[in-house]
Amino acid sequence: MAGRRVVSGAVDRKPAAAPARSARSVRSTESSPKRSGQSDPGEFVDVRRLQGEDLVAKTLNQTRGPLGVVTRPKVVDFRARLKERRKATARVILLRAVVITAALAAVAALVWLLFFSPVFRLETGGIQVSGGNEWVSEEQIMQIAGKQTGKSLLLVSSDDVIDQLDDIPGVTEAKVSKQFPNRLRVTVRAQRPAAMLRASDGSMTAVDSKGRVLNSVGNVSVEGIPVVDVGDVDQGLSDQAVHETLSILGRLDESIRQRISSVSAQTQDSITTVLDGGNYTIVWGDSSDLKLKKAVVDKIINDPNVIGDKHQVDVSAPLRPIIK
Repeated sequence: MAGRRVVSGAVDRKPAAAPARSARSVRSTESSPKRSGQSDPGEFVDVRRLQGEDLVAKTLNQTRGPLGVVTRPKVVDFRARLKERRKATARVILLRAVVITAALAAVAALVWLLFFSPVFRLETGGIQVSGGNEWVSEEQIMQIAGKQTGKSLLLVSSDDVIDQLDDIPGVTEAKVSKQFPNRLRVTVRAQRPAAMLRASDGSMTAVDSKGRVLNSVGNVSVEGIPVVDVGDVDQGLSDQAVHETLSILGRLDESIRQRISSVSAQTQDSITTVLDGGNYTIVWGDSSDLKLKKAVVDKIINDPNVIGDKHQVDVSAPLRPIIK
């Protein structure tokens, strides 16, 4: 047949031409270089031609130091971390224990220093006493203050010492001052007896303004001390009229007390003193408003223009004194 060749009975056919690629596909293929192992779109993918990832090189690149030196990759070991945490906790606990122990030791040392050490301990030689007289001895005062020896000065109670000193007959005022680190100063104001109670047998007993019996330190003079006649000392000290008399006599100025010749007290509202051997008689009444009464008496008996030739002054009502 014309136009066809037959070789050995087979038809000689030309292979069919491959479909033409579009110009766009050709340009795209030409413009983008193919990487090794990369197949063309639509081609069969051979997994043997795929490029594998070098994990070792990647790890070395990730662990490379700033100077290019390869460092050991960081491996998290939870047991090591737990051990480190336990060590840190133990260190914190130990540190706290040391701090607490040091604080307790400091407090204990401070307590010992302030309350038990010899630095603040009051000894007998550190007590200074003043203000005693022939009726209130310094030995009596020291016996009371000496009860505080052996204590820290911080533990010495000034109020207790003052209360005990006030109980001593004849003490009208007591003061206690601490002088750190270990000294105590005790000062009292001791009065002379407010009066001498003369019993029916002629015996004399010194008493203070509160009716407390005084103990004489030695052979002392009773000159200038008012004398109150009582049948019995014990009964006299329980008599209200005697107590009012002692309250007045104990609060009079020494200038008046020295002039008193005798005292009488029929009732608690009629206390009377005789001055200058009978030259003047002062009727005080009771012990109320005594400060005003003393001022009125002082003005009257020391002013000749007021007292004149009169010899008795009644100030039981001090705002309306009576001169006879």
